[in-house]
Amino acid sequence: MLAKLKQHLKEVMQSIKVIQPDDRKHFSAEIDKLSVRLDRISQLNSGIYIDLLKEKSPRYSDQRSISAAYGQVYSQNNEDGIIAEIFRRIGTDSKTFIEIAAGDGIENTTRLLLETGWRGLWVEAGDAEADCIRNLMRTPIADGQLAFVNDKVTLDNVEAMVEQSGFVTPDYISVDIDYNTSHVWRKLMRFRPRLFCIEYNGHYPPSTDYEVPYREDKFWAGTTKFGASLKAMERIGAEHGYRLVGCDIFGVNAFFVREDLCSEALFIGPFTAEQHYEPPRFSAVAMRGHARHLPFAEE
Repeated sequence: MLAKLKQHLKEVMQSIKVIQPDDRKHFSAEIDKLSVRLDRISQLNSGIYIDLLKEKSPRYSDQRSISAAYGQVYSQNNEDGIIAEIFRRIGTDSKTFIEIAAGDGIENTTRLLLETGWRGLWVEAGDAEADCIRNLMRTPIADGQLAFVNDKVTLDNVEAMVEQSGFVTPDYISVDIDYNTSHVWRKLMRFRPRLFCIEYNGHYPPSTDYEVPYREDKFWAGTTKFGASLKAMERIGAEHGYRLVGCDIFGVNAFFVREDLCSEALFIGPFTAEQHYEPPRFSAVAMRGHARHLPFAEE
């Protein structure tokens, strides 16, 4: 709603043709101020909504819950906090990662790991995003801390990407490519990370097993048809020795721990979609706190 209101204000401003240039500049400045205020209101409302949600559901008060973990440094959906909490429980080994669909490098699920000493691979298909990564992450790329591939991921190339990067024993893998996520995930199972973060399609009920057929040429069209339901992800994970231990509270990503590291002493069971499903709460997603800094901008 707030986004639509801001867009409407911009359209109104652009449609005003009769006022003088100085007046237009003044109105534009006022709209910018209003936009900032609306962003702050959105952040506040999101925080209140999530806090009330946690208070009303006994599931979130269980100390084994990961959905209630908070931490939003560079991630969009509190993945920073969830990842940190899971590794606090299961430990780390190689401290390496793989992120498929790393975005522009400013916001993703592994930048915090990178900045705290981890090493790994980023893969991103978008050219504009890739240019941003090469610019902002030039130091870790040059130092060999970060390998980067600018290419579209397919079933035919994803394993080779990992092998060529040298990060073949990762602790953490994230896959968020919208349409073909579940199919690419299967290919990455052979690398046996301790933890997977996998995007799921929360529009489908928790008991519905649904997965789109693989289409290499297919991209997400912005509809409810993409990826796989949480139940399908639960099944795929279990078939390969991974247990669903929870989802972020916004209903975007599911977290799977390797079964030799997973127990009901550490995580809430049963490890099923029915137990851990979170519905889509996309409108509640908001960046709280200060703006993210640009890597190496101070250098």
